[in-house]
Amino acid sequence: MPTPPEAVLFDMDGTLIDSEPIWFDTEISILADYGYLLGREHWVNVLGKPNEVAVQYLLDVSGIPLTPEQLNNRIEDAMVERLGGGIDLVPGAKELFTELDAAGIPAALVTASSRRIVEACLSSIGADHFRLTISGDDVTHGKPHPEPYLTAARRLGLEPARCAVLEDSPNGSRSAASAGCPVLVIPHGAPIDPHPLISVADSLAEVDLNRLRGLFTAVDGSSSPTVR
Repeated sequence: MPTPPEAVLFDMDGTLIDSEPIWFDTEISILADYGYLLGREHWVNVLGKPNEVAVQYLLDVSGIPLTPEQLNNRIEDAMVERLGGGIDLVPGAKELFTELDAAGIPAALVTASSRRIVEACLSSIGADHFRLTISGDDVTHGKPHPEPYLTAARRLGLEPARCAVLEDSPNGSRSAASAGCPVLVIPHGAPIDPHPLISVADSLAEVDLNRLRGLFTAVDGSSSPTVR
């Protein structure tokens, strides 16, 4: 069999683009329009969450007079406008895409964000990097459920255990690990729970194909994944 990873599955927000602060600042601004000051302590409760979960949380804590659909639409409209104007890849992303392409290893994008948000970001990230993209609209159960990563592996025709995942959030890493994928997490504002399939890196700039191959060596038992 080919040496794993046979594919690399990338989260988007916080992993490839530093958009998580933009999401939260947008939510702060919209809630402020209704007189509610959303404090930074709430960030961990919306970080990496599916849109519907984050929106319901924001409504519960703020009590503002909007339906979930209305608040979600306001947030997404503002985010599409901001992200559509361009956003930089995080350091190391471009180099890793180049290395994977040279090795003939396909990549997929697996995100909790809606298809609208994905399309707004792809011009900055580069749609040509991905064999396929899975948005929050493409699954019934979003992260931390394993369905997003199971769906990506199935559509690639691969076993999840042969796919490496790059993530930044607790929800995303749980989703990938529950699907059976070895996961490398670059934490973005929230602690990561220990799990045998989860390892942690300080930044994407230190991740290369050898580092990803090491995830599978660790799972096979010759060394142990570490979470710090």
